[in-house]
Amino acid sequence: MLAATIADGVHEIDTLLGGWERMTAGYLIEGEAPALVETGSRSSLLTLLAGLEELGVGAADLASVIVTHIHLDHAGAVGDVAEAFPRATVYVHEKGARHLVDPSRLVASASVVYGPLLDSLYGRIEPTPAERVKVLADGDSVAVSPTRSLIAIDSPGHAKHHLGLFDTASGILFAGDAAGVRLPDAGVLLPASPPPDFDLDLAIQSLHRFADRRPSGVALAHYGLLDEPLELLAEAEGTLRQWAELAEAAWRSGGSIDKAVAQRYDTVLEGVDPAVRERLETLNGVHSNAAGLRRWLEKRSGPRHEHH
Repeated sequence: MLAATIADGVHEIDTLLGGWERMTAGYLIEGEAPALVETGSRSSLLTLLAGLEELGVGAADLASVIVTHIHLDHAGAVGDVAEAFPRATVYVHEKGARHLVDPSRLVASASVVYGPLLDSLYGRIEPTPAERVKVLADGDSVAVSPTRSLIAIDSPGHAKHHLGLFDTASGILFAGDAAGVRLPDAGVLLPASPPPDFDLDLAIQSLHRFADRRPSGVALAHYGLLDEPLELLAEAEGTLRQWAELAEAAWRSGGSIDKAVAQRYDTVLEGVDPAVRERLETLNGVHSNAAGLRRWLEKRSGPRHEHH
């Protein structure tokens, strides 16, 4: 079984990134006009399609595909999914739309970030026809049924093209990466602060906007539905602030941000199975978070020379 029901009319599909369970989730919201939130990477396409088939979604059934943001582990399969479900409209943040239509810049920057993992783990991204792509602005809603819609929440910080989605029927908030990463097998919430857009203040504002919706639960892309949503969002804020403080202290003293972040990783992941840690490192590693924090500090205060 690839799909699990997490609330009335809400199904989680494990898209098995890299063959790993409970790493990347897509969510199907049922109604007269079913919606898929997140496609996962292109390498997960067949798994995603099998999950949708298991849920009885035929080629003519899917009405919308919504990506929280355009990073390849969330939106990499979107062009292929649009082709497989010809009636579906693809919804995305306005700052991500052109990259789904012409993914060449997105792929170029991803190849810098991921190196050989781009092809071995994630795969690239096929273009989506422009007429299939629709922009979701803050507060816009996508109707799934007469009594259910998904409301977009502009939530920059992790990425400038990030949206959260609030399900009016279940009260679940689909948070993408805006609240961080918490793999069930690790049980620790880690920040997701990648370059080039990470911004602490925007990230915290986004978490507050999520909390203002008073969700019944928060569903992370990595991974799954977490209850006690307000505690989780507060924990996410505390975690972001702590890591940013560590990075800033290293930055001000001329130390290495990488080293400071790596030590924090070691502390919070102490006792976590090394295989699970390896997955986390692939998905949301020390280097990526340190680079995002460094870039944020540079944008805020100008470059600084690091001593190694």
